[in-house]
Amino acid sequence: MKPKVWFNGELVAHENATIHVLSHVLHYGSSVFEGLRCYHTEQGSAVFRLPEHMRRLVDSAKIHRMEVPYTLDALNEAVVDTIVESGMEACYIRPLVFRGHGPMGVNPLNNPVETVIAVWEWGQYLGAGALEQGVDVEVASWTRNAPNTTPSLAKAGGNYLSSSLIKMDALKKGFHEGIALSTEGYLAEGSGENLFIVRQGTIYTPPTAFSILPGITRDSIMTLARERGYTIKEAALPREALYIADEVFFTGTAAEVTPVRSVDHHVIGEGRRGPITAELQEAYFDVIHKGNDPHGWLTFLPEAPATTTNGAMHSTEEAAV
Repeated sequence: MKPKVWFNGELVAHENATIHVLSHVLHYGSSVFEGLRCYHTEQGSAVFRLPEHMRRLVDSAKIHRMEVPYTLDALNEAVVDTIVESGMEACYIRPLVFRGHGPMGVNPLNNPVETVIAVWEWGQYLGAGALEQGVDVEVASWTRNAPNTTPSLAKAGGNYLSSSLIKMDALKKGFHEGIALSTEGYLAEGSGENLFIVRQGTIYTPPTAFSILPGITRDSIMTLARERGYTIKEAALPREALYIADEVFFTGTAAEVTPVRSVDHHVIGEGRRGPITAELQEAYFDVIHKGNDPHGWLTFLPEAPATTTNGAMHSTEEAAV
């Protein structure tokens, strides 16, 4: 059974969570969204940095002049309700705000603003074994947008058209992922991940001025690294910095902390997960898997009203039918 979808304040059946083909979002890309995860930790199921993700969702909508008709508290509660209703102990979460069916044309101001929250199972984003073995990537031929083209601080659907091109090109060439450059030719980010480079014990990452998304996982890893005594520098990094790096890794809700073992067929370090990447991975997993949370990053869920039958989760209401 498919989990229900929270749609404009109501939990509806998966197959009924539909929109009209003339909805503004389908024609002009007028959506903003989030991606976050609920983990089954040793201390119970918990959503990682829920308030920060929903705050960014509302901020993204504000940048694009979309007024979300729900408070932050209501959105946080809706995420929890959707997961509990699903009966899943762990899941990926996709909140989405978009312009719906109304007047057709570029001007969206008279189109309704719709709000959706959906959940599903999602394993290792960059493939089985990626977290341990690392991934092979290329520097993409597509660049990130120039500043003042479209706002990169907003996690908007339209921004990800270039990400799709980067991803498709990389896969067609046999790579797992691509890394985009800025319009100035400096390193920016992956198609859906932030980028880190380790060189002689210092950790480097591109600044947000290069039209990258200021990732919440990125912020978490920077916090964990500083607590462990590492120096982190946000700096303009040339492409060749990848080739001489000791370690390279991606961060993101989907990618978590994924090592990069090669770039453009240049082997990074010893061609496997490096020690600093491994240390930060372990620190991150200590939070999301073990539930050790000194930063208050986890929102623990109440127990779901569910029963287990042959390993499948069902709501008590559905199980009684």
